[in-house]
Amino acid sequence: MHRWSNRLILFIKDQRGVTLVEYALALTLMLAIGVAALATLASDVGGSVGKASTELKK
Repeated sequence: MHRWSNRLILFIKDQRGVTLVEYALALTLMLAIGVAALATLASDVGGSVGKASTELKK
């Protein structure tokens, strides 16, 4: 039992994987923000192009 508790403590104190997880979370957040921004811009640009097309057809 003592051996497993020592291994658990060493595992908890090990910080090598923490940086990788932080970078993965930051990348996920940036991707989500980017997708939301592109979706918003796409609808705005689509509306503007549609208006311009309508005006050109007149």
